[in-house]
Amino acid sequence: MKSAIPPEELEYGMDLAGIDPASLNEAVRAVVTDVMLNPASLSTWLGGLAIAEQTVGLNTLRRMQGENPEPAVAVPADDKRFADPAWKSNPFLFGALEEYFVRSRAALQLVDQARLPEATRHKARFAMRLMLDALAPSNVPWMNPAVVKEAMNTGGASLVRGLQTFLDDVKNNGGQPRQVDTSGFTLGKNLAATPGCVIFRNDLIELIAYEPQTKKVHAVPLLCSPPWINKYYIMDLAPNRSFVEFAVRAGHQTFMISYRNPDETMAGYTMDDYLRKGVLTALDVVERTTGSKKTNLMGLCLGGTLVVIALAYLAAKGQAARVNSATVTNTLIDFSLPGDLGVFTDEASVTRLEERMRERGYLEAGEMAGTFNALRANDLIWSYVVNNWFMGKEPPAFDILAWNGDSTRMPAVMHSQYLRACYLQNALTKPGAFAIDSVKTDLRKIKTPMYVLGAEADHIALWAGSYATTQLVGGETKYTLSNSGHIAGIVNPPDNPKACYWTKPRAAKGESAHEWRESATRHQGSWWNDWAAWIGKRAGSMVAPATLPPGEPAPGRYVLNEVAAAFGTNGTSHKPAPYRKRKKATAPKRRQTRRA
Repeated sequence: MKSAIPPEELEYGMDLAGIDPASLNEAVRAVVTDVMLNPASLSTWLGGLAIAEQTVGLNTLRRMQGENPEPAVAVPADDKRFADPAWKSNPFLFGALEEYFVRSRAALQLVDQARLPEATRHKARFAMRLMLDALAPSNVPWMNPAVVKEAMNTGGASLVRGLQTFLDDVKNNGGQPRQVDTSGFTLGKNLAATPGCVIFRNDLIELIAYEPQTKKVHAVPLLCSPPWINKYYIMDLAPNRSFVEFAVRAGHQTFMISYRNPDETMAGYTMDDYLRKGVLTALDVVERTTGSKKTNLMGLCLGGTLVVIALAYLAAKGQAARVNSATVTNTLIDFSLPGDLGVFTDEASVTRLEERMRERGYLEAGEMAGTFNALRANDLIWSYVVNNWFMGKEPPAFDILAWNGDSTRMPAVMHSQYLRACYLQNALTKPGAFAIDSVKTDLRKIKTPMYVLGAEADHIALWAGSYATTQLVGGETKYTLSNSGHIAGIVNPPDNPKACYWTKPRAAKGESAHEWRESATRHQGSWWNDWAAWIGKRAGSMVAPATLPPGEPAPGRYVLNEVAAAFGTNGTSHKPAPYRKRKKATAPKRRQTRRA
């Protein structure tokens, strides 16, 4: 019953792929129509449901007599909604729980038996789970033993607090329960806190140069290309949980692209603009600032896709030597394995999304939030309804969820190009089929050494799909597989006791993903250390760090959505303020839960 996709990853993926809720309604109607046209199958289904419900009733009577009968359907032991022991010890609660899972199984069987294409059935399953999540007995406050116990322990104060929270969410949060307490997080203080300055700004990006923290640095600088569907600071999250901080402390002179949050004036921006005004412009500035003719590139997700496109572009232009090595993490180039989200990127869904984007000129991040929350309702609606509204508690203070709620928009033309070229046409994998800035790309011409990372639990960029990059490019590649997911894959500090990864010296041409996995070696710890050893051999000798030009302190203005402050009325950038070193950041203190 539970989806294995972490909530922050599903929202990210839905925004990235532009999932259309209308397609879910159509899928459900198709299932209903098929059921009505197949009375024999419907009769068999109804008979099986009736027998199962009779078993539930008999089991409840037997439990009242002290027996312990086998449930009619297996009740997941790890379902957090029913973690309270009373769900199993109370015969009536166990009966309600057993009946819920019996009906849930029957509803999903009805979808699975429908004589429809797999993509349609997949969408219908999402919609059916939405209804089943809402009907869970844990969402009925007087049936939920945890809610009843909290009310009794607090003398009813939890119900009063919950009502106050509910009224506040109706007024200030669109009627949705809050998922995270962001009061303890401040950009530049305990998020996006690695010291640095903005050394360049145009109408699309700011370029952040991080202050070296070692006496000497590697001669080859590191330029990071983040995804622009969320703010860049997933790569510079919190102190001791920041990939940027790790790279700087390892002696890399590090730079970061921070994208502007698009508005209606950027409706016509294309993938060409994101290449020219983004990665290529940043590369120019890094070369001028450091004096190095070579740069190491590092990209995450969609930012990694753009890195590979840039490598193909530079190879076609005879400028491949400008990039010494490239690292792409949790990135898809071959979209033939798009994961669960791929079923939502068909022609009809993309067309409807384009119509919505055309009205404003961009895809509003908030448009997807309600649909996403509903599709992962157990984790993103009902758990907070129970915790915040029924039990009067506060949501947790979690840095990843705080970042996840800080979404950005997507320019209409660029997003449409991305969906069609990648999801619908898979054009990047076909030599000459994809053109960027009037240059046709061929991934086989990329000879740059590459470190390719996938995540075992990634549902947005399936690890087998990310592995395919090693077979598409023409140069030496090393593939590493982390045990984490799409987001946790980048927030993976070395002190994480649960972290592990699999690796081999290099990925052989013609070797499948599963063949690679069978012969790879498992290591305990974070892939960050493995990457540090790999990139250290490709980062040059140790030299004195380059002098950074003056600039406003990181994290800059774009990450704060201060576009008006960054540009004058004529669209030109204001002169950067002098840069001063900041005090070392500290991790945020957790906010104490309110008491009655």
